[in-house]
Amino acid sequence: MKLTATREAFLDPLQAIIGVVERRQTMPILANVLITARKGTVRMTATDLEVEMVATGEIAADGDGEVTLPGRKLLDICKALNDGAKIVVDITGDKATVRAGRSRFTLATLPATEFPVVEDIHAQQAITLPQGALKRLLEKTQFSMAHQDVRYYLNGLLLEIEKGRLRAVATDGHRLALCDVSLNAAADGNHQVIVPRKGVLELQRLLHADEDLTLSLGTNHIRVEVGTIRFTSKLIDGRFPDYQRVIPKQEGKFISADREDLKHSLYRTAILSNEKYRGIRLDLAENALRIQAHNPEQEEAEEELEVSYDGQSMEVGFNVNYLMDALGALDGETVSVQISDPSSSCLIWDAGTEGCQYVVMPMRL
Repeated sequence: MKLTATREAFLDPLQAIIGVVERRQTMPILANVLITARKGTVRMTATDLEVEMVATGEIAADGDGEVTLPGRKLLDICKALNDGAKIVVDITGDKATVRAGRSRFTLATLPATEFPVVEDIHAQQAITLPQGALKRLLEKTQFSMAHQDVRYYLNGLLLEIEKGRLRAVATDGHRLALCDVSLNAAADGNHQVIVPRKGVLELQRLLHADEDLTLSLGTNHIRVEVGTIRFTSKLIDGRFPDYQRVIPKQEGKFISADREDLKHSLYRTAILSNEKYRGIRLDLAENALRIQAHNPEQEEAEEELEVSYDGQSMEVGFNVNYLMDALGALDGETVSVQISDPSSSCLIWDAGTEGCQYVVMPMRL
């Protein structure tokens, strides 16, 4: 089999899928990219057994066939060549020769029959929505996912279709992020899936344009098709916590503050917080907020901020990173923070970021 194309025609699909290829593999075949030529179309596939990425390239083939080549080596060769260079890949036996101008590279191949491919995900539901809407959901929530938690279902992000809305929820047990968007066409029934961390990050990297995408949900997989790229990920098999129970209702007294001022005050105070626990104290009084931090070296930081608040005075501790993450995900100029009492979770939202809410549990200082 012989493949011919410009450097860019090889580079674009390779760059789209290479993030899935781990640098250290338990199986040698997973370091390779599957190149399939069929009916005049050339596709490249990469997988780590959890996430699969398929991209179509404008590459000419002299017939049907398939082969696997070392993914990162092929990408590095294409990157190193001059712009517009013509590349010819000639596959003979267990070797592939890559030629471009006066450059020549010989790569080892592995049998395509050994490459694991997900063909049909048996989709139970498929919806169409703008790329920007899904990208926004992921950006506003993914930072709250757990990382290597023994509660494996927290090491991912919940996607839920309910009553014509698509909702994303992430929690690590100490904080929770929720964001939802309305779907143009009402989706039938309710559907919940948990997408693993790597799948979420790869999908977020893939989305960028305003074009529509197709999102398909199967029993064990999620699939997103964007232009010439197809993303497939296994789902986490588990039951996500009942997130509705931990979200306080928006009622009673709440703090209203300039979002940027509050974020910068927290950032400055955090400099002298305990490096391990990152705890800060919020001291609330009428129309005033004092933020305090101290560390084992007996160093202290204090900030005073003018806010709108006429509730009871109280002191409550929080992880400052969690508060800053939530404030960084919001878009509006004014943020609302509701704290019922020192032992209750706080609820953070703003009028300018529709459909997004953040919950942060208090901590003892």
